[in-house]
Amino acid sequence: MQKILCLILFFGLLGTAIAQKKNADFRLHIRKTNSPIVIDGVANDKAWQDTDTADDFYMVLPMDTGKATQKSEIRMTYDEEFIYLVATFYNNTPGPNYVESLRRDFEFGKNDNFLLFLDPFNNQTTGFTFGSNAAGAQWDGTMFAGSSVDLSWDSKWISAVTRDEEKWVFEMALPFKSIRYEKGVKEWGINFSRLDLKTSEKSSWTPIPRQFPTASLALAGVLVWDQPPPAPKVNLSVIPYILAERSQDIADVNSTDIKAGGDIKFSLSSSLNLDLTINPDFSQVEVDRQVTNLDRFELFFPERRQFFLENADLFANFGYDRIRPFFSRRIGLGVPIDAGARVSGNLDENWRLGIMDIQTASVTGTGRPAQNFGVISLQRKVFSRSNIGLMFVNKESFRYPEENDSLRTVFPKFNRNLGLEYNLASADNLWSGKAFVLQSFAPNEEDRGLTQAANITYQNRQWSWGIQEESVASTYSAEVGFVPRDSYIRLSGFGGYLFFPKKGPIVSHGPKISVSHYFNPNFRSTDYQNTVGYSLNYTNRSVLTLEVINEFVELLAPFDPTQTGKDSLQTGTRGRWNTLKLSYGSKPQALFRYSFDSSLGGYYEDGTRFNFTSEMGYRFQPYVSLSSNISYNNIRLPAPWNTTEFWLIGSKVDVTLTNKLFFATLFQYNEQSRNFNLNSRLQWRYKPASDLFLVFTRNQRITPFIGDIWSLTLKLTYWFNP
Repeated sequence: MQKILCLILFFGLLGTAIAQKKNADFRLHIRKTNSPIVIDGVANDKAWQDTDTADDFYMVLPMDTGKATQKSEIRMTYDEEFIYLVATFYNNTPGPNYVESLRRDFEFGKNDNFLLFLDPFNNQTTGFTFGSNAAGAQWDGTMFAGSSVDLSWDSKWISAVTRDEEKWVFEMALPFKSIRYEKGVKEWGINFSRLDLKTSEKSSWTPIPRQFPTASLALAGVLVWDQPPPAPKVNLSVIPYILAERSQDIADVNSTDIKAGGDIKFSLSSSLNLDLTINPDFSQVEVDRQVTNLDRFELFFPERRQFFLENADLFANFGYDRIRPFFSRRIGLGVPIDAGARVSGNLDENWRLGIMDIQTASVTGTGRPAQNFGVISLQRKVFSRSNIGLMFVNKESFRYPEENDSLRTVFPKFNRNLGLEYNLASADNLWSGKAFVLQSFAPNEEDRGLTQAANITYQNRQWSWGIQEESVASTYSAEVGFVPRDSYIRLSGFGGYLFFPKKGPIVSHGPKISVSHYFNPNFRSTDYQNTVGYSLNYTNRSVLTLEVINEFVELLAPFDPTQTGKDSLQTGTRGRWNTLKLSYGSKPQALFRYSFDSSLGGYYEDGTRFNFTSEMGYRFQPYVSLSSNISYNNIRLPAPWNTTEFWLIGSKVDVTLTNKLFFATLFQYNEQSRNFNLNSRLQWRYKPASDLFLVFTRNQRITPFIGDIWSLTLKLTYWFNP
């Protein structure tokens, strides 16, 4: 604990290194209008004549040493109901704009686009983002951790885009009730970002160093209101759904089901939301992407269910990627969710709160009791942009189908985690870090343990480096978290440097070194991975990387090195080998794009492993996008494993007929697990935030044939604002 307190003090000194907001002198004044505005992408309304202009953008990429070559102009105004914005983007380079599709929340790097970043609390940490690609597809999300974006958040707003040979124009109207802000505040953080793939140029209204995203709220300017925005109003949304489903389970039993449920969203204050869900259904969510699994520990798959994604940073970002006290995918595994509630948002400029409670049903067939999952997350802003967080996670089991000790062993009465965390974000954005401590509580003493970890990183234009330490006790347990490994101490770090040629096709290149060493509690080395690499970053945004990896592993449990059901290596087996890895990603603006990773090296028992992974895509912009991924593994080991080969093949067809009608089909075959999967989704957004889905899913095991599971679902949702 003393070590954690010292780190927090050290981080605090860094956090106050520069107190002044860096781009506070970039100020855009917004004035109220009494003239009507028609959102049509033409921008000839009288209201636009009496507005200030944000222009003279700065280049961020490929190099941040001057002004942008592509001219951009932004104008803003407002009335009692809406914030209005019109953006005009001139094209100095002839040719069509590059867009991937008309689908909402497009992939940033594959589209000519414009993004608006709003920081209503001016805390440089949380906010909202809105935007569009050059074909008119909308983008919206919430912002957290200073520059991260959660695109799972959808809100009601309207926009339009027009294009000609010289420019494209984006016009939008954002309802005040669609965002959260503090009453009476006249200055908001704001910035504008443009990506033009024809010239490979990313630009920003405020100057931003190239190593940072344009979403960095610490580097935003200021939106100055002529008077405080209209006082926030009470906002209530009811989003019911009804669905009909026909399915077949693994025992070839057919069933038909009709379900109903829905969500309620209510603004408790100008910046705090209450979300309720009753009998939720997530059948429209895309299935997980299959992967080749040669890992000794559990793999992580991201959450895709809407209810758990909004404001997810308050709950899911505590800890590290592989030390998570809360992981929402632990909730609702093989059991229906009856209901859930979540309160989340900003209490004021300095405090954020997240409370979540989920109730699942009991399952008599497996003996699973009813379970309640509760999470409380509280954050307090300190210094300029850093924060201290407190989290409590509780899993409680009750109403056991049968009262016996074996069920209480499989499904313990409770499991709890209490954690304290400090997140460093320096005012100049160069320093970041984290320090946290977690304590678990459970009925059995062997599940009550302590975990702590800390890291710090530094990144400027040329140098980047970081160090990290972790310690997870053998008695630490997080049943609602993701901690695939325990009983270890880990020390890791990285360092890199970039060179910037004055001319030529390469914009930057340089080496990077990383080390990761695991030790047991007695500080005896159990495995490590040391990597030396060199990357070439081209002006057209393509990247080539070469790496040499030195690896050592001592098995802590029996392990099949092929993960195909063959014999296992015994605990204590050791292996040392080297691997050469080459990867390349083509320029994103090409209609045909591709990437590959190829590696060749040693493996367990003096064997060898060759891996080749490739992704390819072609688009008929903006209506059709085709993509495929292929992974091949060839593992050569002595008997009894011998030579093992397996493929992973996937392909996706994404059709966006309009910005309201979408169709996507994902096909996957994993030879390692002998699994075939098909997922097809038709979505019609017949009104803003209201959808009709038709979804077909099939999952089949092949050789040996185990079963065929499929379902056909028709689901209707409607967003109702009383």
